[in-house]
Amino acid sequence: MKGKVYLVGAGPGDIGLLTVKGLRYLRKAEVVVYDFHLNAQVLNYINHDAEFIYAGKRGGRHTLTQDEINEILVQKAKEGKIICRLKGGDPFVFGRGGEEAEALAKNSIEFEVVPGVSSSIAAPAYAGIPLTHRLYSSSFAVVPGYEDINKKESTIDWSRLATGIETLVFLMAVKNIDMVTQKLIENGRSPDTPVAVIRWGTRPDQRTIVGTLKDIGETVKEKDIKPPAVMVVGDVVRLRETLKWYEKKPMFGHRILMTREYAEGYELLEELGAEVIEFPTIKIVPPERYDELDSTIDKIETYDWLIFTSKNGVNYFFKRFFEKERDIRELKGIKICAIGTKTAGEIKKYGMKIDLIPDEFRAEGLIESFISEQRAKSKEQNLKGIRFLLPRAENAREIFPDKIRELGGEIDVPVAYRAVKPEFHGKRLKRFLKEGRISIATFTSAATFNNFREIMGEYADELLKGVTIAAIGPVTADTVKKAGLKVDIMPKEATIEALVKEIIKWVEKVHESS
Repeated sequence: MKGKVYLVGAGPGDIGLLTVKGLRYLRKAEVVVYDFHLNAQVLNYINHDAEFIYAGKRGGRHTLTQDEINEILVQKAKEGKIICRLKGGDPFVFGRGGEEAEALAKNSIEFEVVPGVSSSIAAPAYAGIPLTHRLYSSSFAVVPGYEDINKKESTIDWSRLATGIETLVFLMAVKNIDMVTQKLIENGRSPDTPVAVIRWGTRPDQRTIVGTLKDIGETVKEKDIKPPAVMVVGDVVRLRETLKWYEKKPMFGHRILMTREYAEGYELLEELGAEVIEFPTIKIVPPERYDELDSTIDKIETYDWLIFTSKNGVNYFFKRFFEKERDIRELKGIKICAIGTKTAGEIKKYGMKIDLIPDEFRAEGLIESFISEQRAKSKEQNLKGIRFLLPRAENAREIFPDKIRELGGEIDVPVAYRAVKPEFHGKRLKRFLKEGRISIATFTSAATFNNFREIMGEYADELLKGVTIAAIGPVTADTVKKAGLKVDIMPKEATIEALVKEIIKWVEKVHESS
């Protein structure tokens, strides 16, 4: 059977501009052929094994020719595969999607086109420039700026374009900007017409410069503006000072590295204008063997306290609990302790009441909470005769279990899940770090930091020296410091929400000082 190809527009860079339909087809793809000019973070949405084929070009360097890309799409489809051809912007707006669709049609390959948000519309919008406005412009045209405008076969009618369309949007025009502006002026466009050039539109590195047709070429050279960039010509550019919104966001310009899987709480950073790069250096998986956990579940009624220190502990414990065909009613009489409000919220999803949430989210604080609880009941300073069950991660710290035993309590600590290092090569992230395009790196455990160093290789510490480091708590911070690096941000509470708040405060201070 022949497969199918989805030609999907991924948008210009802001990951939120990928369409719902595009995301659905991306997730079902067995093969993904993707370009350079898109946010590679979208590939993280694939939660199964897929074949990734890079077909992009950067600085004119082609990884694959267009004919080779066409051949790959046809060949993979003939193998019966579902293919997502992921393209920056929109496939049919100077994306050569039409050529790829023709090749598929010629070979009787079924395909669908999923339009994307074109940079020709998105970049001006993020720069505060509407392409149409009742008082300024009722028409716009999108024009390639890379065409050799001196060639005899040019399909651009400059005499009509210069004065017949009120707003002109040129894509890939930076290298030929002098020729483009000259042609427009020669064909009747006023030299004083406002012009904006927007580099990396919709991304944290977005940079917008404004001038006129007669001087924008010089300004581009002075400001060292390089591709990729969108050029807007027309009176609508005058609205930028009033309508620019993206660059005013408090965290605009910040690209934040997240070294764990995306979690609730990080959205606030994105709402404030930051881009969050998801590069999980740990992957949560079940234990290699269930012997320990099964043994505790089989005698669950013997415990006085069931302690959960994370959402992972909650979910992996109950997953196994129900796999063994146990009933939630068998936990009657067992008190539940949750470390943190997020963990408590996860427990409540199973219809269970929380008996204790300690004030301090560390082993030392947890011990004090249990002693206070015992003191209130029997005025005892020890935990003699009390049995605890703590399903936890593999290789977790022993401070809490040791203290429980020291105070006379009994505790079982079966492995409920493991944090392993995913197989990432990190090439793109290394480039971003080298180019100074990551402003803040977050680490939510010692494992996330140690695995990051292993993935990045021998130059990991050097790559982080120019980056602000945020650690979720003292244990993580100590691990970072032992590597000779400075921790700039650390919340009082070891939660994602507290970490995010401290990051925002740090950015505010930086802005105030500058």
